[in-house]
Amino acid sequence: MDYMKLSKEVSYALRHAPWEYELELDAEGWVEIEQLLHALHMDQRWKAVTPNDLAVMIDLSDKKRHEIGRGKIRALYGHSVPDKITKQAEVPPAILYHGTARCLVEQILEKGLHPMKRQYVHLSTDTATAMTVGARKDSSPVLLRIDAERANKEGIPFYCGNHSIWLADGVPSQYISVQQRQ
Repeated sequence: MDYMKLSKEVSYALRHAPWEYELELDAEGWVEIEQLLHALHMDQRWKAVTPNDLAVMIDLSDKKRHEIGRGKIRALYGHSVPDKITKQAEVPPAILYHGTARCLVEQILEKGLHPMKRQYVHLSTDTATAMTVGARKDSSPVLLRIDAERANKEGIPFYCGNHSIWLADGVPSQYISVQQRQ
């Protein structure tokens, strides 16, 4: 079993196109494992996938994109489906990071971070992850520092995506500073 390919297929189904798989996500993004398996089994490549394979897929993933609970599975972040997936606000780490393209820095420092085509702004707990994300848009990304502790105390909600990714509806500019320019 190629668990990396399975993870990509499950991510696509849960994060981007549940309607293509005839999946019915609840407000928190959960779907019955049996419903997902039924959809996967329609494709010959995934005919033999079991609930245990889904658990192994999650265990082997370094990015922890999915979780299983109460007979259901969901993607933890990165949704692009039209209906916003509901998250429970949590207390974030004091500092979070966001890597971005050089051409966007001034706009972000003026107007803040917004989810754009995603449901949430994605923030990282470590600089390496933030720079890797930023490098997808710019070969020399800028590292932004988010004062998440102050923002949270002043009413900005944050949501845990996984062990290294935090989410926000948006981050106003007063909580953002440039940590490092390449």
